[in-house]
Amino acid sequence: MIPGIRLTAAVLGTPDPRGLARFYQRLLGWPIRDDEPEWATLRPADGSTGLSFQLEREHVPPVWPPEPGTQQMQTHLDLQVEDLAAAGAAAEEAGARLLGAHTEPHEEVRVYADPAGHPFCLFVRVGAGPSRQEQPDA
Repeated sequence: MIPGIRLTAAVLGTPDPRGLARFYQRLLGWPIRDDEPEWATLRPADGSTGLSFQLEREHVPPVWPPEPGTQQMQTHLDLQVEDLAAAGAAAEEAGARLLGAHTEPHEEVRVYADPAGHPFCLFVRVGAGPSRQEQPDA
């Protein structure tokens, strides 16, 4: 570990940083801290790790599910929710597009694309057992 190091935010490239910040603000309820044409940041009220949006004029959205020869996803966000149907409806109303859905052993998952095309997952825990994020490293 590097002393004093701290992750402050994940950064998503987009042709519209302000618009994408407002999309995620509607989903997460976090306040906008930075709001510039080329950079926007959301940060929870407790000051913990946030989410930033950087201008990428030549942004090419990834294809999901992946297909050979297409832009590949390099990262995505997993957002745990209490009510998958309500969260999905709110995401779509905010501008998300449903890409697919699947069931994991202890989760129901819906995969969406945000307005810039970045995939993200909404998931709800079902049954007993750890979720993907809670499983110990192998």
